[in-house]
Order: sequence, then structure tokens, then C-alpha cells
Amino acid sequence: MNSGERRDKIIEILRGGSQPVSASALAKKLNVSRQIIVGDVALLRAANVQISATPRGYVLEEQKDRPETVYTIACRHSRENLAEELYTIVDNGGEVLDVIVEHPVYGQISGQLRIFSRYDVDMFLQKLDKSKAPPLSMLTNGVHLHTITCRTPEIYQRILAALEERDILFHT
Repeated sequence: MNSGERRDKIIEILRGGSQPVSASALAKKLNVSRQIIVGDVALLRAANVQISATPRGYVLEEQKDRPETVYTIACRHSRENLAEELYTIVDNGGEVLDVIVEHPVYGQISGQLRIFSRYDVDMFLQKLDKSKAPPLSMLTNGVHLHTITCRTPEIYQRILAALEERDILFHT
């Protein structure tokens, strides 16, 4: 298989899966090194293929069948309240796309999360614990933004109320 065929196969694998696929898993399926996959994904992105890297692997960004509205929420909490924040959002019908912090030197820093369920929250927290890496929000004393999607404005309002009740919603 040549490099073009391999990149087509990467798109096919990502399109066919319902979960993110790690570079290592793609490398194993395609019998190449992980670094080859990382390079292929970079070339696909340069060719405007919408591939996102999440904490659990690569996903192909495609249009969803259901309408959703995208919102940005500001939150503030300690490391100990991270699970509570994410569970609150997904339990109330939201999906967490990313986390964004405003760093005094680097400016805006964002990380893809793509958290859609309690299972996704658990996997994210396990990865944080295993890597011993601090969440991005710890760079800014717990202040951060999330981009979330909700199917209806009512879901968004329910999330805001639940975060407010838990003293997680940030107000200036």
C-alpha cells in the first residue's frame, strides 16, 4: 500500500468508527509505525480533512444529523471538582468539546476533550491521573472556558443552573 492509499484507509477507519482511534491502533492496523500515522494525519489536515486529536485518539469531524447549538461557558473550580463539573454537563444533556485557558504569556491555549458521556469523563480522568499531568485549568487558578453543544436552549439553561448550584459557574 502506498502513502496515498494509506491516508485513504485512515479516513475510512475514522469514518467507520464510533469512537476515537489512537495513532498506535491505526499503526497496528496499517502495519506502519505510530510516527508514520502522525505524519499522515498532519498531511491529511493540511489537505483540509477535518481530523481532531482528542485525549483518546483521532476523530473525523463530520456533520451530525441532529441540530445542535454551540455555547461557551466560563467555569472556576479546583482539581477536586473536575469530575463534578464534567458529570454535571453530560448528565444534563451537554457535550464538552474543549477546554480553553487564557495564559499570560502564550495567550489562549485550548485542548480538545470531546466528552459526551460519563464513560468519556471517566476515561479522561484516568488519563489525567495516569499521566500525572495537571488539567489546563490549573494554569489559571481554575478559571477556564468550555465549548459545549446542546440540542436545545433548555438543555443549556439546565446546565447553567446546575453548575451555578454547585458554585462552578464563573462570574466576574
